[in-house]
Amino acid sequence: MLKFKVTTVGASAGFILPKEAMARLKLKKGDLVYLTEAPGGYRLTPYDPDFERQMTLAEEIMHDDREILRALAK
Repeated sequence: MLKFKVTTVGASAGFILPKEAMARLKLKKGDLVYLTEAPGGYRLTPYDPDFERQMTLAEEIMHDDREILRALAK
C-alpha cells in the first residue's frame, strides 16, 4: 500500500505520486489518471473506463456482425 499526502496546488488540492506509484501505473508527467468508484472504495487508474466500455461494445459488434462489416468494407 502506498500513502499520498494531500497538498495545496494553486487554489486547488492535489497529491504527489512517488516514483514507485508512477512506475506501477506506467505513468509519466502530464498523463491523465481516472478516479472511479469501486466496491469498498475508489480506484485510481490510467485507463479511461468509458473508452474501455466503448471498445468492449465495439468488439462485440465486430464479432457478432462480421458478415455485415465485410460487406460494408467492399
